[in-house]
Amino acid sequence: MDTRYELLKAEIHKKEQVLKSGANKTRHVGLALTFLFVTALISIFYLQYGPEALSPFESHKDTLYNGRVPQCPSGIPPPASPPAPVNLWASIDLEEAAQIRRWLEAPERGLNLSAVNPAYASSDNMIYNLEAYYPTKTEALAYLESPLSVSIPERYARVTIHHGAQPEPIVKDYLVGPLPVGPKTEMRELRNPSYPDGIPYNARGLFLNEELAQFLGRVTRPLADPMKDLFGGVVAGLPNDTLSADVFGPFSFDGEFRRLWVTWRHNTAGSFLQPVGFYQYVDVCGTDPSQWKVLKIVYNHQIFLSTEAFLVAFHNGTLKRFPSRPGNSADLSWSSRKRVGLQLDLDHLPGPRSVSFAGLRFKVDRKLQYISWMGWGLYLGFDRDMGLSLWDIRMRNERIVYQLAPQEALAQYAGNDPIQSGTAWLDRFFGMGALVQDLLPGYDCPHEAVYLPATTHSDVGSFKRERAICIFEHDTGRPLTRHMGFVDGEFGAVKGYVLTIRSISTVGKYFDYMLHLDGTIEVRVSASGYLQGGFWDSKQDGYGTKIRDTAMGSLHDHVINFKVDLDIAGVHNSLLHTSTSQEEISQPWFDEDWGQTVIQQKITREYITNENGALLKYPSNFQGGYALVNQEKTNKWGIPRGYAIHPGYSPTVVGSKRLLNSANWARYNLAVSVQKDSEPSSSSMWNANLPGAPVVDFHNFFDGENITQEDLVAWVNVGTHHLPGAEDSPNTKTNIAASSFFLAPLNYFDYDISIDSTNAILLTAPETPGDAFKYNDYGVKPAYCVPGATPPFEYEGMKIYDRNGYLAPPIGVEDIRKMTQMYHRILVEL
Repeated sequence: MDTRYELLKAEIHKKEQVLKSGANKTRHVGLALTFLFVTALISIFYLQYGPEALSPFESHKDTLYNGRVPQCPSGIPPPASPPAPVNLWASIDLEEAAQIRRWLEAPERGLNLSAVNPAYASSDNMIYNLEAYYPTKTEALAYLESPLSVSIPERYARVTIHHGAQPEPIVKDYLVGPLPVGPKTEMRELRNPSYPDGIPYNARGLFLNEELAQFLGRVTRPLADPMKDLFGGVVAGLPNDTLSADVFGPFSFDGEFRRLWVTWRHNTAGSFLQPVGFYQYVDVCGTDPSQWKVLKIVYNHQIFLSTEAFLVAFHNGTLKRFPSRPGNSADLSWSSRKRVGLQLDLDHLPGPRSVSFAGLRFKVDRKLQYISWMGWGLYLGFDRDMGLSLWDIRMRNERIVYQLAPQEALAQYAGNDPIQSGTAWLDRFFGMGALVQDLLPGYDCPHEAVYLPATTHSDVGSFKRERAICIFEHDTGRPLTRHMGFVDGEFGAVKGYVLTIRSISTVGKYFDYMLHLDGTIEVRVSASGYLQGGFWDSKQDGYGTKIRDTAMGSLHDHVINFKVDLDIAGVHNSLLHTSTSQEEISQPWFDEDWGQTVIQQKITREYITNENGALLKYPSNFQGGYALVNQEKTNKWGIPRGYAIHPGYSPTVVGSKRLLNSANWARYNLAVSVQKDSEPSSSSMWNANLPGAPVVDFHNFFDGENITQEDLVAWVNVGTHHLPGAEDSPNTKTNIAASSFFLAPLNYFDYDISIDSTNAILLTAPETPGDAFKYNDYGVKPAYCVPGATPPFEYEGMKIYDRNGYLAPPIGVEDIRKMTQMYHRILVEL
């Protein structure tokens, strides 16, 4: 009905504009024609849809033409009221970061730090990462329970330094504080039990790729002619090179060496799908790039132990070439995102969008990054390793979750080539937070979403994304609860509204935290972007799917681990396992006509009392589940209050021989351990390159401790087994590549609290047959207003601040690509 009205109004507006632009001598004629047109249009609407089609026009005509249509409220959320005036998990701000850098560079520190610049070398000392160091849970809870009487925990920073200039290079973490920097500020090493002397230098990160680009330029220079002949590509160290390099990990096994597989791709849009089938295994150990070398070359399943051996085979004709295929020389634009095909019917019209006609219903404290909505309240945190995290999540002012945060993201591949068969990524190493992207307004988030910034820091400076996080409420399009009935009080529905808090890391990995009206928290990860494509030949069959003449989508797994520190009615909780089974029973009231026995289901409830029994997989056919409950706190009906952990989309369990013990958490759907400040995360940024001797071995968390009425942490996995098809080109779709879990109240409340929502309706059957149903909408009527104009689309990307906290001049697109695509697109430098 509203659409018809809007069409009618648009036609009237169109004719009015025509009249205004016409000459005076035709004005009266035009008015007459317009009147006849509108009369005819109204008649058509009346005949086709009946008198109800005109009701919106009739009911609003006075306000329309008297100029009294209200403008919709602004999209600025009301201010929130945090339970404490400090966000204990706030990121280091620009000024704090600048102060810490200056303090560390002072001669009395003796660190001999070099500022990262194009001349930076692996043999320098440099700050790799700088971020907030969170207080212990004990300190945080003491303050949050009595913020007016308990002192705020002192604030500290964690600083990671590459000590490349030492005789024995090493990587170390330091605690710097208290902050702000002052006379009491000091630094001390943060020692890891697995590596008390520091992280092996061969497991370090590649902060800037210049050294690697120069090394690849040196070792690839002799291959220029063969690469031109074999792949039609140019590697000349120029911006218009038609081939670029891509390196894959892990880079090290236990820190004793540092070796990389390098593959080459066409340097075009969607280069990830354009490998050429040429691989180099290189040794990049130590801090002297002149000592780096090529260990072997693989081409068409032939192995050459040196560049010289490959060149000999190429020149003497013994090299077995890939057969010529159309994809080798065809137009490469197929991997771009430019639209192809005919436009869909009516797709020239913009689709529907959300408008909060009565104003936004969630509140935000931008300074503290605190959000509240419909009884929910929580603080946001953000770090370099994994990005967005949620803290002190409360419902109706009662804490349910102390910490909800991603811990690690695994991706491992299959294939019959050196890259796909050997790749096993742990994305924490690259920095899911450092690679967070600015959200696209109207695409990544609705137009009326509220955005919050995030900042990460290194020795180069600070990187700020103004739209790193978005918050929005939306109608799910179906009621949360509904029942049809005829007895007074049983027919009605509650609208299904959800508040979503979202960020996107890397090229398109969505992290969604969704709050529901009934007290449920939904956590969903969905992915889009280009595949890590492999080079297709017949020997790849069984490891993936051919998607072009020379491109394949490899079978691969994604698993993302979350830390869920639940505090159910306090910090003392137990792990409840509920299962169902079948039993055959006989009862004295059974009649012989049905037989003497019947098969039915029965519930079994048992508590898992030991950590060693809490490494879990979901029950077969999902006949049962797990919950954290407080045995000492019951609801009104005497049942222990709890929260269940429900699998959502695509729960995944995988193992990985390649990753050995650095990703033990991925073997389970769910694990529960005692909360310890000494076990803050299931992984470490250094685990990726130390699978033989990880910094954090998740299995060490499980040492037989009692988990009955203790402070417990749940480690929950989501993920997908991805067998790509042609439809993954050019990009994987978020509707399929998605996985989730739910934290749902289990006897936590005395009833379904969503029934308290007044965005609901209750119907009463008519007393007189044929009359309409009466209804009660609790006075919440649909709001009517004219939404403001949608802002024109604009996208600026991240802002870079120098080491002193001042806004730096904008950098070029190529430099941005180097920073964001890192290892996945390296242009050689000669």
